[in-house]
Amino acid sequence: MIFGIVLLMCIPCRAEPNDRAEIVTQLLFGETYQVIEKQEKWYLVENTADGYRGWICAKQHAELVESEFNQITASHSPININEGCSVELEIGKVRLGLGAKLPNYSSGSIRLNGKEYLVNDASFTVEGLNIQHVAKMFLNTPYLWGGRSSAGIDCSGFTQLCYSIMGCQLPRDAWQQAEFGNEIAFDNLMVGDLVFFDNDQGKITHVGLMLENFKIIHASGRVRIDRLRRDGIYNLENNSKTHNLKVTKRIER
Repeated sequence: MIFGIVLLMCIPCRAEPNDRAEIVTQLLFGETYQVIEKQEKWYLVENTADGYRGWICAKQHAELVESEFNQITASHSPININEGCSVELEIGKVRLGLGAKLPNYSSGSIRLNGKEYLVNDASFTVEGLNIQHVAKMFLNTPYLWGGRSSAGIDCSGFTQLCYSIMGCQLPRDAWQQAEFGNEIAFDNLMVGDLVFFDNDQGKITHVGLMLENFKIIHASGRVRIDRLRRDGIYNLENNSKTHNLKVTKRIER
């Protein structure tokens, strides 16, 4: 088995081993994965955290020895919440986004494969923050299908990353996230609850995160705040309905 770690800000994972193929998700700095299949220029990998699979460019693969892979995955890596953070690697400075993991972090550096790398301006302090504060860090991030970073994000990537920063791992897709937690009544919604929306066929296709006063933050065009009513999301700018409400869930954190 081949193991790897992400040493770039993020790596696109594609549906097929082709540069033109759809991006289905992204791997963020410090996340680990297993290589499931190899082709000459492409590796099919599985994210250790959520089990999601996709093809990455072989040039973006950084190998981990099995012992270090096991050690990292068994421990809790600090998660960066400072957009100004960077790491000094052998290839040069790599900028990190919100939600990047810093494995084997100690006293301003990380240690990988027996080498130490300086970390600049990392911040891991979530004390005094709640998931509402974390979610608002992503405001106006552009929507990107398959995105999981502060450079571009989709609806379920957004909720997954917010929960990850707060120490709770969710699955990748909206329909998978909807299978978690406890269903709650609309009138009992609280900050941090997840709200799911469906299409005309009843399939869950969208998710957002509750804020105060029945407002919802979600990735639709950009990460934005809108109004939630009993039947769905209403655009705050023109009061038009944009999504049909399916189910509301509370995730224990």
